[in-house]
Amino acid sequence: MPIIKANGINIACRDEGQGPAILLCHGWPELGHSWRQQVPALVAAGYRVIVPDMRGFGDTDAPDAVEDYTILHLVGDMVGLLDALRIDACAIIGHDWGAPVAWHAALMRPDRFRAVAGLSVPWSPRGSHGSLVGMARAQGLDRFYMVWFQEPGVAEADLEHDPYETQRRLLVGASGAAAASGAGWPLMIPPGKGLVDACPPAESLPHWLTEADMQTYAATYRRTGYRGGLNWYRNLDRNWALTAPWHGAPIKVPACFIAGSLDGVLRMPGMDKAMRAMDGVTCTDFRGSTLINGAGHWVQQEAPDAVNRALTMFLAGL
Repeated sequence: MPIIKANGINIACRDEGQGPAILLCHGWPELGHSWRQQVPALVAAGYRVIVPDMRGFGDTDAPDAVEDYTILHLVGDMVGLLDALRIDACAIIGHDWGAPVAWHAALMRPDRFRAVAGLSVPWSPRGSHGSLVGMARAQGLDRFYMVWFQEPGVAEADLEHDPYETQRRLLVGASGAAAASGAGWPLMIPPGKGLVDACPPAESLPHWLTEADMQTYAATYRRTGYRGGLNWYRNLDRNWALTAPWHGAPIKVPACFIAGSLDGVLRMPGMDKAMRAMDGVTCTDFRGSTLINGAGHWVQQEAPDAVNRALTMFLAGL
């Protein structure tokens, strides 16, 4: 992918099509490749589609310092990308960790991000009692996977032992089929195990994940390691402190939410409340939620046609 200098780093970015701009933000442990089924559909619908590898991922720079991965850096990267491409404003769409980036971009810079769609992770405004990691620690949940990610080097050793097996278990393990069978990956990591060992082996690949896709993910993570993406999690406490100026502020640009009906994120504590609150409370121009039956966490890969329909309908209404 072409490399663009933005916000002080080099960002690898796919840029296709003509028309109103759309920025697609991927999550963890993924790459811009996770949007491979959306780009052609959105280009065909008349949009310019911009797909970066996010900070710390793929061919984009991965700064050394943990504190260089805050939500302000991540939103700043997206603003810097628009500046570098000479785009005044765009719609921003994010999945998994990319969803909080998209939600915060819309909250912080509504002048640059004219609409927002979150996939898999609903908008959860800053709470009054600390970050998700801080609250988990306070409850003694030291094996909660986000807490387990906090110590530099521990998760890296586990995930980087065999990136092919890591990607295979994590991607298949958070799918709708795995959730339906009860074989998904756990939120709590059993003592004596790492995340990869805690996920059941995947006997075969699902229809939405080809061997070529697996090789793309595995080859990239074999080269880059997992440190960059893990550093996003290591800033959750810091993000809670940095976002104090926006405490209680709603998202005012048009917004929508899309998720698989079997996404494990929706069963995490507080997610049902967050989903209800988007409709007129935390988002003042909410255009609706779309739950795709049978899909799991990797919704745009598992159910691309349904996601593409939902996105094009939302975008057409702007």
